[in-house]
Amino acid sequence: MISQELNDTLTRTGPGTDAGAVMRHYWQPAALSDELKGPRPVVPVKLLGEDLVLFRDTEGKLGLIGRGCPHRGADLCFGRLEDNGLRCPFHGWHFDRTGQCVEQPGEPEGSKMHEQIKNTAYPVVEKNGIIFAYMGPGEPPEFPNFDCFRAPETHVFAFKGLWQCNWLQAMEVGIDPAHASFLHRFLEDEDPADSYGKQFRDKAADTDIPMTKLLRDYTRPDISVEETDYGMRIIALRHLDGGKTHVRITNQIFPEAISIPMSREMIITQWHVPIDDERCYWYSMFTSFDKPVDKDLMRAQRLKEHRLPDYAPIKNKSNDYGFDPDEQRTETYTGMGLDINVHDQWAVESPGPIFDRTKEHLGKTDVAIIKYRRMMRAAIASLKEGNTDALPMLNGVDPSTVYGPISNDTIGDRHAWHDAFEASDRARRAGCKGWDATT
Repeated sequence: MISQELNDTLTRTGPGTDAGAVMRHYWQPAALSDELKGPRPVVPVKLLGEDLVLFRDTEGKLGLIGRGCPHRGADLCFGRLEDNGLRCPFHGWHFDRTGQCVEQPGEPEGSKMHEQIKNTAYPVVEKNGIIFAYMGPGEPPEFPNFDCFRAPETHVFAFKGLWQCNWLQAMEVGIDPAHASFLHRFLEDEDPADSYGKQFRDKAADTDIPMTKLLRDYTRPDISVEETDYGMRIIALRHLDGGKTHVRITNQIFPEAISIPMSREMIITQWHVPIDDERCYWYSMFTSFDKPVDKDLMRAQRLKEHRLPDYAPIKNKSNDYGFDPDEQRTETYTGMGLDINVHDQWAVESPGPIFDRTKEHLGKTDVAIIKYRRMMRAAIASLKEGNTDALPMLNGVDPSTVYGPISNDTIGDRHAWHDAFEASDRARRAGCKGWDATT
């Protein structure tokens, strides 16, 4: 259990909040590049509790500025995209991508009032299908050299989904290796040959054992955590028969991302980004070490489960997440279908928009969650003291030198499991097709 005060400190991310101040020192996903396709590339963005508008100007460059016009608050999402910026339809005030007002056509001839008017504006960068924003002070940090950023555009697929809950409970499901044996348990194993684009449907490591069977048969992983430059490496060991151990390496990337294996071919890098305190988007980059990603197939798979334009899941609280008691008896542990995103969504939404952690009881398998909260508390304390250098990836480490991270499933000798996952990662990188994944 934690106090209500600490729960508020960890979960609230709007302007002026402690956790929000930490997050604003890092690049945050703001939108998918797909959202700006079409004849009018202008979309509303709500990020860390701030109302913004994202647009691509006539030069093809991106701008992210305050949604309310600084004149009298009219909604700039309805602005005229012209003259290399956004023009407010109310009085014609015109803003460029830096937020600077460059024209006030209704003001007296020769007026220079516009020079004193500047809207909120944040730097934005486009990376393999996701547009990232930096909302903090000073110059933005470099991007880390993670696989999802290093790989070419052909080998990365980006998507997002809306969850009706606070960012912290969304992120914490991704650093909980124990839940996969239950929440994502399938009572029947699919043919792994049909696993493309699906998580936990591949064969385990280099065996013929379906991952679903391994997770179902071995439910008590030994979980440990190692601190890293980027956050945490989470190690889950499931000890098999014959002196072998299954090793699953996942990662927490500070402040609110994870990196996990999806299959032998792909990894997922996923951010849990606060819209406000009671809603978040997960943004995922699926990175292939093998052939180019079949983006049409992966997009079609996910659009069967989500609606546009808000990327809200079709299965949700209003329809009981598709719960089917017959399915729960015979096919899946949850009775909520085969898409594990729905399982996770139910797990993080059902406690309510912001879980009351004064009623929480953590166990030994929650070691990564406990460690993460301590890291966030330490970052908050350091920032309050003005010590930005103590934050992960900002603590004297050049982010561009931070590679990986390793995210994989391996089976090796029980007493040499560390060597096994490192050797497996080296082999996968050495065999990478289409880009240089070696470090």
